[in-house]
Amino acid sequence: MQSVWTLLSWGPEGWLDDIAYGVFITVSLAAATLPVGLVIGFLVALAKQSNEPSLRLAGNVYTTIFRGLPELLTLFMIFYGAQIGIQQLMRLYDPAAAVEVNAFVSGMIALGVVFSSYASEVFLSAFRAIPKGQYEGGYSVGLSGGQTMRLVVLPQLIRIALPGLANLWLILLKDTALVSAIGLADILRQAGVAARVTKHAFLFFGVAALIYLLLAIISSFGINAIERRVGRQQVQR
Repeated sequence: MQSVWTLLSWGPEGWLDDIAYGVFITVSLAAATLPVGLVIGFLVALAKQSNEPSLRLAGNVYTTIFRGLPELLTLFMIFYGAQIGIQQLMRLYDPAAAVEVNAFVSGMIALGVVFSSYASEVFLSAFRAIPKGQYEGGYSVGLSGGQTMRLVVLPQLIRIALPGLANLWLILLKDTALVSAIGLADILRQAGVAARVTKHAFLFFGVAALIYLLLAIISSFGINAIERRVGRQQVQR
């Protein structure tokens, strides 16, 4: 029977290299999803506070759908639904065509739309916390709408929204574990494979838990550093 240290070593007899690859996939997926979710969430927040009723309706429908559906169901619908849809389109031209959707891209899209639906509410609350006088002050000194948004509103918006977005980032890190259900070799899937092969389930799932906690702690330090920097910039202004 292999010792714990052998199982947690590098090389052909250990599983540390497989788990390290899972960490790389998890962090890469979260990092790739974050900008997608932030951009879509910001645009949805703009739509929800628009004067155009159709945009407000579209924004509200979007957030209602993706906040209401379980994340795993959203992931399955995008992974399998996109595969079926693309395959049906391809078969219009080639009946024998077979399409396989990339699990990483599917995970990024699914987690991105879920993240954006919650991020839009954070951005919307931040927009509402900024007094209307800030917009009027920008217009009064000759700034255009875009310049007012970039120079006056966005710096305040980031400061107000940062705590909520930081919390969503930590949730996103944990939600990446869902992609193991579609075959992506993240931390949880690699730990599960090691547990099944070695029959040391508690050991490897315990290691996975420690890795997620470590990622959360590192993220917390990074978030605190960003908040301090944003606070200093706000004071300088």
